[in-house]
Amino acid sequence: MNAATIAPARLRHCVRLGLAALAIGSLFGSPAHARGPDGIADVAEKVIDAVVNISTSQTVEAKGGGGSNAMPQLPPGSPFEEFFDDFFKNRRGPGGGSKGGERGDSGPQPRKTNSLGSGFIIDTSGVVVTNNHVIADADEINVILNDGTKIKAELVGVDKKTDLAVLKFKPIKPLVSVKFGDSDKLRLGDWVVAIGNPFSLGGTVTAGIVSAKNRDISSGPYDSYIQTDASINRGNSGGPLFNLDGDVIGVNTLIISPSGGSIGIGFAVPSKTVAGVVDQLRQFGELRRGWLGVRIQGVTDEIAESLNIKPPRGALVAGIDDKGPAKPAGIEPGDVVVKFDGKDVKDPKDLSRVVADTAVGKEVDVVIIRKGQEETKKVTLGRLQDPEKVQAAVKTDEPAPEKTVTQKALGLDLAVLSKDLRARYKIKDSVKGVVVTNVDGNSDAAEKRLSAGDVIVEVAQEAVSSGADIQKRVDQLKKDGKKSVLLLVSNGDGELRFVALSVQ
Repeated sequence: MNAATIAPARLRHCVRLGLAALAIGSLFGSPAHARGPDGIADVAEKVIDAVVNISTSQTVEAKGGGGSNAMPQLPPGSPFEEFFDDFFKNRRGPGGGSKGGERGDSGPQPRKTNSLGSGFIIDTSGVVVTNNHVIADADEINVILNDGTKIKAELVGVDKKTDLAVLKFKPIKPLVSVKFGDSDKLRLGDWVVAIGNPFSLGGTVTAGIVSAKNRDISSGPYDSYIQTDASINRGNSGGPLFNLDGDVIGVNTLIISPSGGSIGIGFAVPSKTVAGVVDQLRQFGELRRGWLGVRIQGVTDEIAESLNIKPPRGALVAGIDDKGPAKPAGIEPGDVVVKFDGKDVKDPKDLSRVVADTAVGKEVDVVIIRKGQEETKKVTLGRLQDPEKVQAAVKTDEPAPEKTVTQKALGLDLAVLSKDLRARYKIKDSVKGVVVTNVDGNSDAAEKRLSAGDVIVEVAQEAVSSGADIQKRVDQLKKDGKKSVLLLVSNGDGELRFVALSVQ
């Protein structure tokens, strides 16, 4: 008999004896290999005292019921109510994030809730890194060392966009710290070790491999997570992910799990991002990100064909901030950024991340494609400010209707911008072009979500002022054998985007 024929019999025999793991080990290598590398124990012993538990408390208003909704204590592995994709978020309320909650004796009244997470010491002076959501809205934050010592901590700074926070506490004994490794050197399949406080159990070590890198799960503007199958659960949030050298290569932040327990899909913020954020929080107490001053969108196959870009890549500049650094550098709407400061830009997310990570005031080379040709622009980065999104509601009287002359093209009813149409669609005076008054529901324009009130500013990167201008450009493109036409479209507030429509 060969191995292929005897394997099932041997495996059934081992299962009956409760030794399935031994059977797998005998088929695919030594038992030690099946368990993972021997270095895991060395890593755990080396760094365990640098990993801390984070305990927070917050006073909240009770909603009634005397705590009847308190979450019961459940053993590890039990399904938790409402544990979904972002289950690491603190559950503020009766029993949320606590060790079982409390019950009131005399009806609704303000009460304290507790939450537990993880963190790690990066400086023996008492500097700790954790997740922002672990300490968000806390009235009191305490760091609990591996030996159980509990010390009050203060907040140094937070960055909500990367969900990171830095704490500081005064040591009462010598501490152990850990350092950041290079997450860029990680390879798929590399072993990693997670240490944290799952289900309030204290320092717990788990291991797995790197399942993916640069994972974008649309949780923030700078997503570039390390995905791992190391078992991480509620309470691991904010804890470190180590390589086998004992260096921190990520901060465990969230998992995907319908049940609340680990299913082997966890995400960590890479150390390259963490180190930069932590340095700025320690130095300034806030983040000072680079700013290019452009509004960007993806380059679809149709847009790439219209702009003669092969293969489709880069970030398409849809708009320029008049006060931003891109404008004086000569960058224009319709340019496609394909390289920034020596780094390739494959899509808009790439550009957002690399710009944010670049120092304010640094002069960088930005490579763009304009009308099929590469050009290099020198830009001195500004500082990204969080805009205050406050808009005053302005009432306008409905204008008296007047007859509008329209022309059809590309499945659109088009009209010259008039005072009446500006008032009807609330279009700013600064917006120039041809207004869309109706969209054929079966057209490509409808599929691309053009709607009445949109203004076509350019067709094939040439300004237009009437429906006749648009039809003329479309006819020429058809004659040239083009399959699509690139439109620069504005909304009433002047925000621009590019839309490619079929001309066939």
